[in-house]
Amino acid sequence: MPTTAQLGCLYRISYYLTYLMFQPIHLVCIDARTQNLYILAGENEEIEFEVTPIGEVL
Repeated sequence: MPTTAQLGCLYRISYYLTYLMFQPIHLVCIDARTQNLYILAGENEEIEFEVTPIGEVL
């Protein structure tokens, strides 16, 4: 389950990707080992984000 900080970050990243950059989002999942939120996006799946449980984007 994502943290509140991760959900806020996911919302901002999703908005930026879909409404400003017009890029599709292919995958959103939580890494069971690190508890980081992982986002895979882009026409060729070339855009990657990782969000820590405290909301820091890697």
